Amino acid sequence: DPVLFLEHKHLLRQPYTRDPYPDEGYVIPFGRGRLAAEGDDLTIVTWGATVQKSLQAVEQGGLSADVIDLRTLVPWDQELVAESVRKTSRVMVVHEDVRRGGFGGEIAAWIADELFWDLDAPVARVAAKDCHVAYEPTLEYAILPQVEDILDTARSLLAA
Repeated sequence: DPVLFLEHKHLLRQPYTRDPYPDEGYVIPFGRGRLAAEGDDLTIVTWGATVQKSLQAVEQGGLSADVIDLRTLVPWDQELVAESVRKTSRVMVVHEDVRRGGFGGEIAAWIADELFWDLDAPVARVAAKDCHVAYEPTLEYAILPQVEDILDTARSLLAA
């Protein structure tokens, strides 16, 4: 019964990820996401480094959006996502994996299957380009999803 936790190296160097140590015995509830921001018009489902980028997009764009940080992927918090999508009727999945074959496609497919009648627009996705991620900073920036990509997709989804 091995369990793997993969931490994003970028997050280890960011000041916004620094928190005081929790009380002894605290654990993140496995399979439970957290609502990182609350809004009424859009649901953004995300995890890892794109949580902060999604929060920045919401703030910069003046959007009213639920930003859900899944925290774990297997299992992932379907109940929290469903509750939010039923409230907002619009959803986008944002992640750093490639679009083709990335886990975000599984989440988008589940939403389309299970919540179709609650949606007012297609499920949108923001992901990395379908190529290897370069180490050179400007190429990495061009390949991975950025705040502008999230904001552009959110605005398109809200206009649909």
